Amino acid sequence: MRRQRWYTPYLLVLPGVVWVFGFALWPFLNTVVLAFTDARPLRPVSFVGLANFQKLFDDERFVYAVTTSLVYVLVCVPLLTFLPLLLALLVHAKIPAIGFFRTTFYFPVIASAVVVAIVWEFLFSGSGTVNAGLKFFGLVDRPVEFLSDRWLLIGCAIGLTVWKGLGYYMVVYLAALGNLGRELHEAAAMDGAGRWRRFWSVTVPGVRGPMMLVSVLVCVAAMRIFTELYVLSNGSGGPGGRAMSMVMLIQSMGKGLNGQVGYASAISLVLFVMTLVPLAVVGVVNNQDLIREGAAERRMRRAARQVTRTEAAA
Repeated sequence: MRRQRWYTPYLLVLPGVVWVFGFALWPFLNTVVLAFTDARPLRPVSFVGLANFQKLFDDERFVYAVTTSLVYVLVCVPLLTFLPLLLALLVHAKIPAIGFFRTTFYFPVIASAVVVAIVWEFLFSGSGTVNAGLKFFGLVDRPVEFLSDRWLLIGCAIGLTVWKGLGYYMVVYLAALGNLGRELHEAAAMDGAGRWRRFWSVTVPGVRGPMMLVSVLVCVAAMRIFTELYVLSNGSGGPGGRAMSMVMLIQSMGKGLNGQVGYASAISLVLFVMTLVPLAVVGVVNNQDLIREGAAERRMRRAARQVTRTEAAA
């Protein structure tokens, strides 16, 4: 058997390293550098320090964008954490034609987000299907401006996001439910636990890890929302740009020959820090035992040092 060269493993990982550095690490580092400059296309760049970050606090559009992102997170996280679980429980049963329903529920995931958003825009426009239905049943006298009001526009975008994401997270929960043994449910049923009690005492603890994963994925995706709001608002971000998301604001500030690339990079860094928060929370939750052990070890060391100092003083 021919002996491999010492550099063979490095050659195998080189394409991946080049890809990560060229398309992930280098753009990130470049964004960090540009955030502290007044960079604009086709113009000389000068260092401005923290001026871009100070400008954020005086920018009304940034406040609107942060508010939109936070509202998106607060609404989408609970909906896309529990609704897919209920949907997974519904299609987890082994009954005839259940595969058809699983495919149907997953279909919105593979559909193009832009195409679905255009259909959603048609449904909620002033002359769309939703307004026509409301008028037909006599619920409204004039069309409801779903796409012209800030909060109604955000609500429509959230509805689109939830509808499109249900199938994806349903598959995650289906995989978790497949690893959850029936013995616990049977034992709980023998003890007299009803369906609701078994759900909270057996099912939810059994999928706690996937539930945490889904919550983080939804939180990060909600902060980085773009397509839904962009298409539903025709790129304007709603009335006065008040329904604009963080990513929409970055795109708006950085595009074109007069784009404020440095300022857009500063907003990108703020968004990056915001997305780190849920990841840090998950890290703390998943490593609680290690954190407690480390804290206990530090207390023991402090107590040992205190005893040593007391003995030395005596």
